[in-house]
Amino acid sequence: MYKTLFQRILYPTYETFLCRRKTLRYLADYQRNQWMTPDEIAAIQWAKLRALLIYCYEHVPYYKAQWDRMGIHWQDIRNLDDYRRLPLLTKSEIRTHYDDLIAGPWRGKVLLKATGGSTGEPLRFAYTRENYERRIAVMMRGYAWARADIGRRTLLLWGGDVGDVSRSKRFKDRLYNLAFHRKILNSFYLTRDSMPDYLSQINRYRPEVIVAFVAPLYELARFIKDKSLPRWSPETIVTGAELLHPYQRTLIEEVFCCPVHSTYGCREFMLIAAECSRRGGMHINTDHLVVEVLDDRGAPALSGEVVITDLHNYAMPFIRYVNGDLATLSAEHCPCGRGFPLMQSVNGRKLDTIRTRAGHAVPGAFFPHMFKEVSAVARFQVVQNSLEDLDIIIVKHPEFNDADLTFIQREVTKILGDGIHIKYRFVDDIPLTRSGKQRVTVSHSEA
Repeated sequence: MYKTLFQRILYPTYETFLCRRKTLRYLADYQRNQWMTPDEIAAIQWAKLRALLIYCYEHVPYYKAQWDRMGIHWQDIRNLDDYRRLPLLTKSEIRTHYDDLIAGPWRGKVLLKATGGSTGEPLRFAYTRENYERRIAVMMRGYAWARADIGRRTLLLWGGDVGDVSRSKRFKDRLYNLAFHRKILNSFYLTRDSMPDYLSQINRYRPEVIVAFVAPLYELARFIKDKSLPRWSPETIVTGAELLHPYQRTLIEEVFCCPVHSTYGCREFMLIAAECSRRGGMHINTDHLVVEVLDDRGAPALSGEVVITDLHNYAMPFIRYVNGDLATLSAEHCPCGRGFPLMQSVNGRKLDTIRTRAGHAVPGAFFPHMFKEVSAVARFQVVQNSLEDLDIIIVKHPEFNDADLTFIQREVTKILGDGIHIKYRFVDDIPLTRSGKQRVTVSHSEA
């Protein structure tokens, strides 16, 4: 009953009339798009892409200068093959040419956001209000594929705030979560000792939906199974932020007695792809994004590096942006009838869990979440050599100071406790893995 009340009255009143946002209008469009044929969706994507490219040439100094040097005019881009002639955009280039990537009409009017740096390189970027509203709409559509619609009684085992949070913000967050019919448990504080309390809160709350980081949910499921503990079974589980391995899905489904759905996203674009109830691959949101997978030569491939263009960020357009992930596409079509292509798996986002002798099992996602708050850190890596020792390796900007180090020490100690020796190393560079990725967390400790 509350779900219906929330979706039909409370949320539209809040989102459309009080906040004056167009999220629900965009959601209606995206809901219609999903049932179109692949060719019809491709036509929508191309029309949006062409309009964006024209806009970039006319209003974004970085792209005009770059394309002019290459002898490319927007009129030369007549199809996706022509589009693939455009150069790739990297995090390094965004930092170097940040101002020139802001579109002229949006200067001084943009919204700002920071990535968590899951590949070890935090990034700040600009976007528009419309872009934000569309991202929320796409996320709502994708979660609904897993029956995790807004308004359903939902428990999130997710990352919480870092740093000092004001009392007013905590109060506002409680009201917001109450209205949205959801409860949040901070996954960063999940330890062996705290697991009974986390399980107790889940059992008392009795959620219809659980949305969770993969690693902490898997650790909790292992704990429940090992102890043969009673647990509440939701109707559906949605995982994100980390790669969901088949063995993790199997155990979580066995323990919680419900289907687990995988999603793929990043902070630059929010939801990129998500599984529907058939769970035969993740539907790629191609009516909102252009998602490519390229091999080592830069040619389209089934497996390779992920390259993305957001079709609606007119403030700071990312054209053929390399987000640092590796993925595998599927040649199959989902029997659900949606016209989107499928992503079989994300292969390159590996965030090792950091463990301590005291029983902490902190998902690697904590560190990108924390480091995004420290703008003076260019890149970072966390390496655990034993249960007692942790190295935090930092490539710092010139403005890095003692206050930044104090913040990092405080936040890491809050999560890991005092039973682990932390050594900070400041370096000029952090080498990539053989696959070309920067692993954020590397754990050599015992499981």
